[in-house]
Amino acid sequence: MKNTTAKSTPEIQVRKYTPQDRSAWDNFINQAKNATFLFQRRFMEYHSDRFEDLSLLVLKNNKLVALLPANCSGDICYSHQGLSYGGLVLTKKAKFKESLDYFKAVLTFLAAEGISILQLKLLPKIYHSLPAEELEYLLFLTEAKCVRTDISSTIDLNSPIKIQSNRLEGVKKAQKNRLTIEEGTNFEVFWNEILIPNLQERHGALPVHSLDEITQLTNYFPENIVQFNVFKGDKIVAGATIFETEQVAHVQYISANAQKQQLGSLDFLFHELITQRYRHKRYFDFGISNTNQGKNVNEGLLYWKECFGARSTVHQFYSIETSKYSNLENVFI
Repeated sequence: MKNTTAKSTPEIQVRKYTPQDRSAWDNFINQAKNATFLFQRRFMEYHSDRFEDLSLLVLKNNKLVALLPANCSGDICYSHQGLSYGGLVLTKKAKFKESLDYFKAVLTFLAAEGISILQLKLLPKIYHSLPAEELEYLLFLTEAKCVRTDISSTIDLNSPIKIQSNRLEGVKKAQKNRLTIEEGTNFEVFWNEILIPNLQERHGALPVHSLDEITQLTNYFPENIVQFNVFKGDKIVAGATIFETEQVAHVQYISANAQKQQLGSLDFLFHELITQRYRHKRYFDFGISNTNQGKNVNEGLLYWKECFGARSTVHQFYSIETSKYSNLENVFI
């Protein structure tokens, strides 16, 4: 790639992130209207050896006004592939015209750098602290293509749907079996005895985060990452890892042993999480049930989530030709 700094207007500049920008970056994320702790540099960089960072800062009159967490591969820039979501991060004060100017400046910069495609996985709306859908309209203007959509199962805890009786039967089984729930940071027993064996047996895969990585991230973000383990006596039978943000309790990992139906372990755990532990949140998000790049849905898994009252939200992926920045030049009349 070329090493340039491009301008879309005389007062707006775009430049690549450097380690010297960490403090300014993190402070901006803390005050943005469409960001979570996943965009903090310590989270982004725990796997920095896997990605070529191309995160961008947008400045107006030398003041930081927008960010793009990103990495690159060849002539493609991705809203960071090590994160669950991404997009152009904006302040609560950013108005639409300013947002258009910032996005145009980003596309112009990337095109000048020899990047032909920008691929974005948008931040789901449930994570917005204020209305923040400017980017969806700008993607329309730049003729972006939606290349993938996943469905996630989400409960609006301000308007919960009654939990179905079959899930409550599972809770009764768990109570009869005297299951208990432990909250904390005991990842090791869940990772080694439940999560890793299940993923290897069913999918021949490992968790996205190793045990060392999830432990390190929890040390960085103790207010945001919590482990819940279910025990029968002193034996772990199920568990879930929750990523907490301002409005959302998101299930990052969920798994149980082969006795989950007989014990009601997961029904017991999630009934507690939804009705008690996280009832103060706006949303409880189970995560996606997709396979095959979003084209298929695990019907049984989806059904289980929807029995708790969850309904569909989307994670959308877009591909934008950076040369389409010219489409943003004559929008206002």
